[in-house]
Amino acid sequence: MVLRLLTITALFVLFTAASCDPDPPVVCPACPVDVPDLPITGPATPTAFTLEVPDFMPRPILDETNPLTEEGIELGRRLFYDKIMGRDSAIACADCHRQELAFTDGRALAIGVDGREGTRSAMSIVNLAFNPNGFNWDGAAPQLWEQAIHPVENMLEMDEDWERVLQRLRRSRDYPRRFRAAFGIGRTSEISRELAVKAIAQFERTIISGDSHFDRVVYRNTEFFTEEEQFGADSLFFIENVPVGANHPGCGHCHNKPSFGDNKFKNNGLDDVANLDDFMDKGFGAVSGSRLDNGKFRTPTLRNIALTAPYMHDGRFATLEEVLEHYASGGHGVENEDPNITGFTMTAAEKEALIAFLHTLTDESLLTDERYANPF
Repeated sequence: MVLRLLTITALFVLFTAASCDPDPPVVCPACPVDVPDLPITGPATPTAFTLEVPDFMPRPILDETNPLTEEGIELGRRLFYDKIMGRDSAIACADCHRQELAFTDGRALAIGVDGREGTRSAMSIVNLAFNPNGFNWDGAAPQLWEQAIHPVENMLEMDEDWERVLQRLRRSRDYPRRFRAAFGIGRTSEISRELAVKAIAQFERTIISGDSHFDRVVYRNTEFFTEEEQFGADSLFFIENVPVGANHPGCGHCHNKPSFGDNKFKNNGLDDVANLDDFMDKGFGAVSGSRLDNGKFRTPTLRNIALTAPYMHDGRFATLEEVLEHYASGGHGVENEDPNITGFTMTAAEKEALIAFLHTLTDESLLTDERYANPF
């Protein structure tokens, strides 16, 4: 009996002592933790890369603060396709920019982590090397590498904290040596957000589209247009010196060759608003601060346009036919509408010819080019 009492007493003392101990630390997998700062070994002299573009295309606009290197481009390609960049390693840049769709996603509005719907359509990232203005639909990012910062942090896109992304990169068995090879750094602590996005920008700048049926007809003289394609080009698309108000599409005013997009910001007559302050998405106006820029968005390239539906900054048009119907309607007469939005009539045959011509801008080689493909 005495032994039993002693045993019960001992257990009570142990329980009481244990209950008075401080609670164990809470484990938070998503919380930042210290990562050892380790030296990185291996090659540290990046190899300069010369971006080659077709001779009929504009000269590429390069970033002197972020010169192209073979190692930087390859690092950027891996980061572009690696889900390590998104929250819980669940989403990558490539999920919204698919090579088989000319680096768009086939959706009206981009879909981010957890299926969250964004506010704009995912733009094609083809031929960004020729863009002299800010990037994105609204020009919010002055440099290409700056554009790559925002999607990681945006809760509607990749919804991740950059510090956690950097922790994963620094812990990786592979990435430290790749960052060293691309940028010459010597320690894992030097892997930074700026270097990561500069590598992504290097890769994106190399994505060049210039081998379409149009290019082979007009610039290389190795193929021929069909009669319908020729009619769409000469009689409907490339019309020079068309007076304002003329009953003609004249698409080439804003989408002239060889880029097929001027990368300028314009109100193309999408919305009927009472005044310029009524635009739900102010576009370039929110960046410039001028109400006269409200409702203006970038004029994108029409290269690969047959692959990049739905159309416009908010994906409101599902087909090229709908796009033509919009421009034929002549806009809404809003104060800052582009003067080329005048309206026109088209027969069914003319519409088919113009769309046939637009299909000649598809670059099939882009869709399978190993240089731009998933490296994993």
